[in-house]
Amino acid sequence: MTRCLHFAGWLLLLGMLSPSSRAADRPVIVAFGDSVTAERGDIEVYPQLLAKELGFDGGGVTVINAGIGGHTTTMGKRRFRKEVLELNPDVVVIMFGINDAAVDVWKTPPATEPRVSLAAYRDNLTTMVRALKKREVHAVLMTPNPIHWVERTRELYGKPPYRPGEVEGFQVFLRNYVAAVREVAAREKVGLVDVCAAFKEYDASRQGKPGALTPDGMHPASRGHRIIADLLIDHLAETDPRFARNPSTARDRRDEVDAKHPTAPTALAPDALGGDN
Repeated sequence: MTRCLHFAGWLLLLGMLSPSSRAADRPVIVAFGDSVTAERGDIEVYPQLLAKELGFDGGGVTVINAGIGGHTTTMGKRRFRKEVLELNPDVVVIMFGINDAAVDVWKTPPATEPRVSLAAYRDNLTTMVRALKKREVHAVLMTPNPIHWVERTRELYGKPPYRPGEVEGFQVFLRNYVAAVREVAAREKVGLVDVCAAFKEYDASRQGKPGALTPDGMHPASRGHRIIADLLIDHLAETDPRFARNPSTARDRRDEVDAKHPTAPTALAPDALGGDN
């Protein structure tokens, strides 16, 4: 049996199980982030794919989806103890950035700076990672996926300081936040899954325009979540051989792009485009 639970569902289950049975059951993985992580209608998001396809030592895993649309690292840090640390997880995957880097030029008056400064973003990630390391929890940082111009994002964000006339003009701030994730992962010697690099590699391999994996300009569609889940499964299997893809879910990938993430350091948004991403 696989388990992918929203945070509230996991609290209910905690009340039904004794501490000893929870500890002996299966490893707990918390996916912590914004609307890229949160459940999203008919799309099977990466935490759901992990719950279905990732095994541990011949058994399964429990995946808790703690993604909330619109959240930044500052918001995440406020709920980190209750929604992450108090669950006693074995692995925590952290993916924020699109909301942190957003400059809300659609507001009146228009914003001129990101919602969370780059320095604060870096500090927030560091604080969360160090809390996990202190508890000997396997921390995995993921870079935010690229964002792109589509009709709706251009309508909301197509003015300075963004550069609507440039193909990459919607990423003028986000690219620095992507770099910050890589820096924190390297400095703190924790896992890195470089979603941004993998998505860009996918676009390049198909010789298509940027954004093939994010049709609304921000959120990954099913193929994007498929790539994220594969990267995470590969990362966890590389760092702990007890993790492995469930044989029953193995797929023939001969027709798929091998979107591997760059080598991780050695060590063990957006729902309604605008204010509530």
